[in-house]
Amino acid sequence: MQNSVPPGALAPIDVTALLTDPYGTYARLREAGPVHRFTGPDGKPAWLVTRYDDVRRAINDPRFSLDKSNAVPGNYSGFSLPPALDANLLNMDPPDHTRVRRLVVKAFTPGRVDKLRAPVRELAGELLDAVEAEGRTDLLATYAGPLPIIIICDLLGVPRADRRDFRTWTDALITPDPQRPHLAKEAVVGMMRFFTGLIASKRAEPGDDLLSDLIAARDGEGGADRLSEEELTSLAFLILFAGYENTVHLIANAVLALLDHPGLLSELRADPAGLSAAVDEFIRWDGPAPLAIRRFPLEDVEIGGVTVPAGETVLLSIASANRDPRHFPDPERLDPSRERSGHLGLGRGIHHCLGAPLARMETETALAVLLERFPGLTLDVPREELEWRPSMRARGLISLPVRW
Repeated sequence: MQNSVPPGALAPIDVTALLTDPYGTYARLREAGPVHRFTGPDGKPAWLVTRYDDVRRAINDPRFSLDKSNAVPGNYSGFSLPPALDANLLNMDPPDHTRVRRLVVKAFTPGRVDKLRAPVRELAGELLDAVEAEGRTDLLATYAGPLPIIIICDLLGVPRADRRDFRTWTDALITPDPQRPHLAKEAVVGMMRFFTGLIASKRAEPGDDLLSDLIAARDGEGGADRLSEEELTSLAFLILFAGYENTVHLIANAVLALLDHPGLLSELRADPAGLSAAVDEFIRWDGPAPLAIRRFPLEDVEIGGVTVPAGETVLLSIASANRDPRHFPDPERLDPSRERSGHLGLGRGIHHCLGAPLARMETETALAVLLERFPGLTLDVPREELEWRPSMRARGLISLPVRW
């Protein structure tokens, strides 16, 4: 592996190894060089940045654009979304990014999120009530999955009768089935129809919810700060999509980490006050988002001594950066007492995850209730039988069978 690759050449990165052994593969890549050009799972070339300092600098470097119009034509293929779902924060640069983010950031302040703590705890109890007598369950399907979905739907004001199995849609986009490509197209059509109908119903009958507030901001006298109709629909889609997808896997990954570390599990059961620090360490150690949103340099940019040409796709590996021994001593060790300042699991600066306070609170509460209720929790299958989603974009289990 070379530290620098000519723009026309591709580095020999084994994408399959990134899916099956991400942390071991990233460790080898970090030592081989800071930046590697390779062929991604979509068959397109991309640059992979692996070291902490380089990733952290690039996340907020204004020379790196999120706007897909700055990509080299034909060099990038992302989600095939219609404009009404694509005009979201993940595809925007300032000043549009600043304008849209400002309209929604108040919904996720620590104060507002803290008011949701009691409802989240109550819901967690209800979900465990439903499976307790069985003595075993797929915790992903019955607990880690439903809890964030219900909370984000309540926050947005999605009527219970109108809720769908959103994971079917998002799975079709994040982990497309090459044998059934029609599923991704059907997911896009379904989401488009759902959000268009939901906004129309909220516009006709506003409620005390975030989506009604966003519609009011769209339809009011906001002047230059107003949302366009496409931005409104895209923002609702992004809040729902990102508001539960990452939290589902953060909760499940955290439970697995505790089952793999029984000493820590016992400590946190005895002293739940340590859960806040533990959740932050779970995000660093095995977070749900291995990569930051792809970027496109607006000019030729040097990263770690490697020149990346303008318009090419740049992937910033959060998973690799968070285990870089140059910044985190003994990074493979799960240790909530460590100094974690600066981990990149939820982004940084203007690209810090909007829903981070909600995701942290939901995960902390879900773990607290689970540890209280099921002291005998253990895996219900051999550890080696657990399967991970075959995706570079998402770090999440397919299922998590447990018993108590």
